[in-house]
Amino acid sequence: MQRRMIRWALPFALVAAVGAGTAIAASAAKNASGGTVKTAKSAKYGTVLVAANGMTLYRYTPDSKGVSTCSGTCAKFWPPLLASGTAKPTAGTGASSALLGTIKRGKAAQVTYAGFPVYFYAGDKKPGDVAGQGVEGTWYVVSAKGALVKHAVAATAATTASTTKKSTAWG
Repeated sequence: MQRRMIRWALPFALVAAVGAGTAIAASAAKNASGGTVKTAKSAKYGTVLVAANGMTLYRYTPDSKGVSTCSGTCAKFWPPLLASGTAKPTAGTGASSALLGTIKRGKAAQVTYAGFPVYFYAGDKKPGDVAGQGVEGTWYVVSAKGALVKHAVAATAATTASTTKKSTAWG
């Protein structure tokens, strides 16, 4: 009986394992950018850092310069931006090469900007998404200067001069 159960369950377990591996590989491919950082215009937050693939980059407030504190489960939801092999990260349009660097993350090199590690958010599904903004009050998009962007950019409302006369009852 137990042997029959194993024969029946084993194919399902293998399919599940392959499926999980494929999902992880797809997530890694989505987040791969070779360590290039550039800027993009966010309607809500102004000019923010993104990777070469257009996905938004975030900073984690518990991190300090040169130190990542996001690992394990945290890193599953917030994958780090990694440099390719031994290559140095590159600055794309709007980003400053002087602010780019790396820190060791196991056998890989995590990209830093203004000294702080940068990450993707697994909840962002397409370039331009900013679903990770403000999560747990610790995750924020990053400006081209390397600063946290904690609040939406104020809308620049066009001011128009009022030329309407007030009418009075007697003319």
